[in-house]
Amino acid sequence: MSEALRIERLHGAAVTQHLPAVAALRIAVFRDWPYLYDGSADYEAQYLATYARSPRSLFVLAFDGAQVVGASTAIPLADETDAFREPFRARGIDPARVFYFGESVLLQAYRGRGLGHAFFDAREARARELGFATAAFCAVERSADDPRRPAGHRDNDAFWIKRGYARQDDLFCRLDWQETGAAAAQTHELRFWLRELGDA
Repeated sequence: MSEALRIERLHGAAVTQHLPAVAALRIAVFRDWPYLYDGSADYEAQYLATYARSPRSLFVLAFDGAQVVGASTAIPLADETDAFREPFRARGIDPARVFYFGESVLLQAYRGRGLGHAFFDAREARARELGFATAAFCAVERSADDPRRPAGHRDNDAFWIKRGYARQDDLFCRLDWQETGAAAAQTHELRFWLRELGDA
């Protein structure tokens, strides 16, 4: 990682002053493929408030000077909303055992500098610190032949597998958001990936 960048780790309400920057970053990054998210400040405030309310949450922020250029979040699944908890309950997994990774978003100019690994390292360390057995995240499902897929786009599956995560064939959540250029919100299916956490 470049020496010009710095990482800060914040928990719960300590992140409050940075929430507008994180919201703007999420809107900017998720506007691109594969999420195509036409974000709103109101939704972002509601979404991020869930994390800020949890004292056991984690915000990993990457700064270039005073600018937030990347952010990654995590929270005990029990502190998340029902949309994320219920799929685990339906599969017989106690949400209290799971540490949920919300997202990693990074401006294009700062990719390829090791921040993706740094985000996962920090979140996994926090999960172990809090005594969680399982780490989980979810990612949107898109068809391989979707005409909107950018030429040369590479999914993150290989990166996640290398980190020890396994895609789940029977664990999904469904979230509504409005895509860029769409007239109304649509329901999207997101697949969960899980990793059992060891000591390292």
